[in-house]
Amino acid sequence: MSVIIVNYNVKYFLEQCLCSVRKAIGQMSVATGANNVEVWVVDNNSKDGSIEYLQLLFPFVQFIKNPVNQGFSKANNQALQKARGKYILFLNPDTILPEDAFTSCLAFMETTPDAGALGVQMIDGTGQYLKESKRGFPSMWVSFCKMSGLTRWFPSSKLFARYYMGHLSNQEVNKVDILSGAYMMVRKSLLDETGGFDEQFFMYGEDIDLSYRLQQAGSYNYYFPDCTIIHFKGESTRKDNKYVKQFYKAMVQFVQKHFHGEMAWLYTGLLEAVIYLRAAVTFVSREHKELSIKYQGTPTFYLAGDEKSANEVRSVLSSFPEYSITEDNEKAREWIFCEGSTFLFRQIIEQMKTCPPWLKTFIHANGTYTIVGSHSKDQRGYAIVMG
Repeated sequence: MSVIIVNYNVKYFLEQCLCSVRKAIGQMSVATGANNVEVWVVDNNSKDGSIEYLQLLFPFVQFIKNPVNQGFSKANNQALQKARGKYILFLNPDTILPEDAFTSCLAFMETTPDAGALGVQMIDGTGQYLKESKRGFPSMWVSFCKMSGLTRWFPSSKLFARYYMGHLSNQEVNKVDILSGAYMMVRKSLLDETGGFDEQFFMYGEDIDLSYRLQQAGSYNYYFPDCTIIHFKGESTRKDNKYVKQFYKAMVQFVQKHFHGEMAWLYTGLLEAVIYLRAAVTFVSREHKELSIKYQGTPTFYLAGDEKSANEVRSVLSSFPEYSITEDNEKAREWIFCEGSTFLFRQIIEQMKTCPPWLKTFIHANGTYTIVGSHSKDQRGYAIVMG
């Protein structure tokens, strides 16, 4: 299997991601008796020293450094051309995987011959289910329902909520139309037939296009909730004015590519109208709300999870006057889940699902000097550097 990650200025989140990838590789090696996973990181000219920071920490990763930002699609395709795995996993850098992610997903693909691609259940940095874990084909009606609010008003309707396939259970395996590029496992033989991501999509819409082309090739896309990952989302996708324009521009490109005649003209007109409307609303509601990657305020943390890992965090954070640590979990509104041998990434993910919405959670992988968290899917996440 080949894991492909595209990075752009998120080295601390990618560090935590790669720690979880390493654990997933380790579990699969134990299960299969072989280490047959390669990991590619394509860096799109990051300015935060990502390559220099990560290379020494993760010698098993093969890095590709681009002199300019090539965009998400082209960067993925660069690694795809070099990949040798039977399966390709396109993975976002702001994700955390459970230790059994690879074994469970590969077992499903191996026993489901008609599966061309697989996506998983995703939760955000607050533990909330991400609806884009499974989506329907964005026909004109489906898109109208989403943009008009009908999907939000009738979230379980087969007629009105097909954009997020709300009529299908989040807890059951199902065939779906569209998978998220944050975690998309695809058979390499199928990608050899269809090609990788369409490079006209710079950042958004490429997963919709690829999912559709995989279906057109006669395979099925499966939603597989037996595996749950964290996708911080706000770190790599900020819903500012620029995001709105890029997202809907990508949708216009998708329509122009796959729709023809009068329907394409009407659909494009609808999308262009929405671009101006949403951009205006976003400008008014989100301007001046950009957050720094440095955590603001004077939080009081409760350390949960692996005791050894938590003690390491405690010893370092205690020297920072802006942070305090409490042993009373009921008094803390910020929790740090410390991963280690007695508290796995899988347990962190399951614990986060049960957290109340007001609780701000962070994750620390054992052996690292960073803590990451994201408390809004619309804004940047936070990284606390302990050194």
